[in-house]
Amino acid sequence: MIHIWNEGIAVKTKEITIQLPPDSSFIFGQTHFIKTVEDIYELMVGTSTTVEFGIGFCEASGPCLIRSDGNNDELIKAAETTAYAIACGHTFVIFMRNAYPINFLPRLKMVPEVVNIFCATSNPVEVIVAETEQGRGVLSVIDGFMPKGIEGPEDKSKRHKFLRDIGYKR
Repeated sequence: MIHIWNEGIAVKTKEITIQLPPDSSFIFGQTHFIKTVEDIYELMVGTSTTVEFGIGFCEASGPCLIRSDGNNDELIKAAETTAYAIACGHTFVIFMRNAYPINFLPRLKMVPEVVNIFCATSNPVEVIVAETEQGRGVLSVIDGFMPKGIEGPEDKSKRHKFLRDIGYKR
């Protein structure tokens, strides 16, 4: 943990390791209104008939509760637990199965309350947060691992094949 002292204000940093449920993907973002939970729910079911998901939202005023919804109890519980661990005001998490985050991102970015998307991934994720006496805020997200090299011709061929195999390119 790093302690930063700035004009008498103590800021602590903390790393939150996200525990992805088996076979799930994760979207993490910031918003600004309690209505987000219902809007994201409607977006999810309106975009895919097969997606299973759970949403967790950190309310930043009033009772400051973790608000949640979804259509899969395991993923709802994971979203609640993860949102509570991150504990940064006005952030939301979505865990999903049977769908790819890329199919939801354009519509999610159009939700009026959504301010930012930090990541959308199936990789291991660490969220780096800053904490003051008032609360917490997101500093950064570590999504996956560091590169191990530069793509060669065989790697490029595998990438092209993979995108076509999963239906994202023809």
